[in-house]
Amino acid sequence: MTVLDAFDLTGKTAVITGGNTGLGEAFAKALVEAGAGVALAARTRERSEAVAEEIVASGGNAIAVDLDVTDPAQVDGMLEGVTERLGPVDILVNNAGLCYHGPAAEVPLEEWHDVFDVNVHGLWHCAQAVGRRMIQNGGGTIINIGSISAMIVNRPQWQPAYNASKAAVHQLTKSLAAEWAPHNVRVNALAPGYVKTAMSPVDEPQFRRHWIEDAPMQRYSTPEELGPSIVYLASDASSFMTGSILVVDGGYTLF
Repeated sequence: MTVLDAFDLTGKTAVITGGNTGLGEAFAKALVEAGAGVALAARTRERSEAVAEEIVASGGNAIAVDLDVTDPAQVDGMLEGVTERLGPVDILVNNAGLCYHGPAAEVPLEEWHDVFDVNVHGLWHCAQAVGRRMIQNGGGTIINIGSISAMIVNRPQWQPAYNASKAAVHQLTKSLAAEWAPHNVRVNALAPGYVKTAMSPVDEPQFRRHWIEDAPMQRYSTPEELGPSIVYLASDASSFMTGSILVVDGGYTLF
């Protein structure tokens, strides 16, 4: 196998939760470019279908699948539907996420639970269901989308629930990796820094001062820049890697 061959995902099936916009869309398109067939699993069906049609029109293989990650029954249904339409799931990218900004003393209980329901419980539902099937099938790769927010406290905005949820994602990644390594299921996490998406208004002056100007590279990332990292984690290029947190943040966490 050549170096570039190790990144080839031809014949693989990937599920990307929240895969129809922002980072998830970029991840899906990167995996398709590497040869995988992808399932865009998200709540907004119309948007998922539009992205899937765009991928198919460019020569890739993609389907739209309805999924609310907080509903275990929907997760099971998604897995069966994808397996029927694309084949057994080889790659799971747990990307669906939610964030609210607000001081800790003022966070409504409902918001706290919403964040954990999506970012932690939803990720758990998907990882457990797909992980069980991967164990039965002899292996697979799970990539959890963490964050530098698991490692620092972001400013100037406060987001205690999100930070705590992503720390849980990082530790769960390590726990699953340790348990499932004997079953040939690798579990890693990608921890992005500030990326220009609808969730991160990087160009607003009150955020740019701390998010961008404080970073060594003094710029933000685009979603597409993170696509190669997902391909690396999903492919045999990272075959001896499990339980790791891959930080891609322009050096932000160095200071």
